[in-house]
Amino acid sequence: MAGKVFFSVSMSLDGFIAPESPEELMGRQWMELQRWVFPQRFFRENVLLGKGGEEGRDNDIVRETFERTGASVMGKRMFDAGEHAWPEEAPFHTPVFVVTHEKRDPWERPGGTTFHFVNDGIESALDRAREAAGDRDVRIAGGGATILQYVNAGLVDEFTIALSPVLFGSGIRLFEGVDAGRVALEPVRGETSPRVTHLTYAVRER
Repeated sequence: MAGKVFFSVSMSLDGFIAPESPEELMGRQWMELQRWVFPQRFFRENVLLGKGGEEGRDNDIVRETFERTGASVMGKRMFDAGEHAWPEEAPFHTPVFVVTHEKRDPWERPGGTTFHFVNDGIESALDRAREAAGDRDVRIAGGGATILQYVNAGLVDEFTIALSPVLFGSGIRLFEGVDAGRVALEPVRGETSPRVTHLTYAVRER
């Protein structure tokens, strides 16, 4: 049976998931937003930052998110930002389908990540990701515009927000332009750690 389609992001208290400028995507503000994840043991090992790190519920959530994901979908903006920032062994270790207008051959990286470039729409990218994922879940990795396209198309089953105690003031809002008339949310779980609050919702058609 096919798995779920989900996304999992960190969000500031005022609703932003990234700075406006692509040049700032790995900058100070973004690093503050993601501060909760960098000390986690599983994250550190997965992106080759070295051994050691924190263990606890935050670490479990990072690991569980990785383990449930059989394939990922992302937009071109996120790929462009990560192409030069990810280590050579990119941290996905699964097929990744990039929604783009560009025609490009698959890009295979060490460690099991292959980027496939899909130029015939979000549904085609999701179909290919579902096939690759098998009975595991498909993660819509980002960025915000791509996540919103999938939400508005009714293609997301569930999402988790790591709500960070950070204020952005401006940037990319997660739900800017959401079709609120057709999207309803059902709380699934809420967990608080010393660093963030993890909120999980099922997505239903209103």
